[in-house]
Amino acid sequence: MKSKSIIYAAAAGALGTLAMTIPMLIGMKTGVAPMPEPIPRAIVGELLPVSGAALMLVAMISHFAYGALWAVLADQCLPSFNVWTGLCLGAFLWAIMQLVVLPLIGWGFFGMNHTPAIAVATLVLHLVYGASAGIAAQNLRRGQEADSISN
Repeated sequence: MKSKSIIYAAAAGALGTLAMTIPMLIGMKTGVAPMPEPIPRAIVGELLPVSGAALMLVAMISHFAYGALWAVLADQCLPSFNVWTGLCLGAFLWAIMQLVVLPLIGWGFFGMNHTPAIAVATLVLHLVYGASAGIAAQNLRRGQEADSISN
């Protein structure tokens, strides 16, 4: 594991997280999103005694760290981290959310305690994450390889 590779993979994960977070927050603000609140905020609110702006700040930091961590794991453990493996990673993380996280925060499997639309909306967001992180990882890796060739 090269430290530069890990930094690039973490950056790719953060970019993927940003790509999924922007539509999530816009959907929440406009009332289009089926979630009663942003899921990262619901998770942190369940785990830590914080509220208000601090709750959202901790939620977003945790969300981006989680996205970066999974991208690093994918980059280090898979033969290739690209758009296709990114989509698989997004689907995998979505399944974890549906089967483990949402029930733990009281939303039920696939968010059924609120609405089944949560499952669909979060699948789209996770696929956006995976595709974006995979594309970013591929492009950053190309840049890293070009740098090492020129040096």
